[in-house]
Amino acid sequence: MVLIVTPLSRLDQVVASRRPSHVITLLSPRDELPALPSVAHHLRLGVDDIAIPTDGLVAPDSRTVEQVLAFAEGWRGEAPMVVHCWAGISRSTASAFAIACARNPDVQELDIALAMRRASPSAYPNRRIVALADEILNRQGRMLEAVEAMGGNGMAAEGSPFEVPFGR
Repeated sequence: MVLIVTPLSRLDQVVASRRPSHVITLLSPRDELPALPSVAHHLRLGVDDIAIPTDGLVAPDSRTVEQVLAFAEGWRGEAPMVVHCWAGISRSTASAFAIACARNPDVQELDIALAMRRASPSAYPNRRIVALADEILNRQGRMLEAVEAMGGNGMAAEGSPFEVPFGR
């Protein structure tokens, strides 16, 4: 199984070269959500990259995370899954982290987070998405602790595509 995180600017390139069966798009509701006719399964979610609800913006909520996890349950892994947001740093890495934790209930959250950090120095998972996933997956705060242990990302403006290392 290959799970790939990418920024929007590299999405077309990643889709063309890696030929995913599933794509998750997490962009602001004000952004035009890309159409990917070559992808069989495409989940499009309109949420802003915020950790605290803010007037005029759409915060990720438990329904957002439940949709991500349910969509990922339908992925069998024969072809890659791509998760992207605007910069490939926050919403997408948080969603990929949640998917990796859900798929690996016996792997410590810290191990998954540190593997993600090794794969991407720019990853900085959205704390709200991670906290909601932690609650849904009943991880008792360990997911949030794990991403905090990843440290910062040097204030990167955009990430590079990377594969999320995880088992099944």
